[in-house]
Amino acid sequence: MKPHVSSLINAIVLIILGGWSYFGSEVRSVTALIPVFVGIILIGLNSGIKNENKLIAHIAVVLTLLVFIGLLKPLTGAMGRESTIGILRVSTMMVFTVYALITFIQSFITARKNK
Repeated sequence: MKPHVSSLINAIVLIILGGWSYFGSEVRSVTALIPVFVGIILIGLNSGIKNENKLIAHIAVVLTLLVFIGLLKPLTGAMGRESTIGILRVSTMMVFTVYALITFIQSFITARKNK
C-alpha cells in the first residue's frame, strides 16, 4: 500500500475513533480529541505525501509517531479501568498508526535504494 493511502486511512480511523472516545465518554477531556486533531492535520498533509514531497512526508511520519506514543497512556488507562471497548478503540488506532509508520519507512527505504 502506498504511504498516502495508509496515512489517509489512519487519519480517518483517528478521527472516527478519537471522536467516539470523546463523545462516548462520561467525563469528556479535551485531550481525547488529540487523535482527531492529528487526523485532520494528516488529511491536510495527504496531497503533499501523494506528490512525494519529502518534507511533508517527514512531518507526517513525526506526527504519526507522536500519536502512537501519545496513545500509550490512554491504552494503559483503559486497561486499568478494564474497559474492553476502550482497549479495543485505542488498540485499533495504534494498529493503524503502526501500519502507516511501516508503509512510510518502507517508502523511505525504497526511495533511498532508487537514488
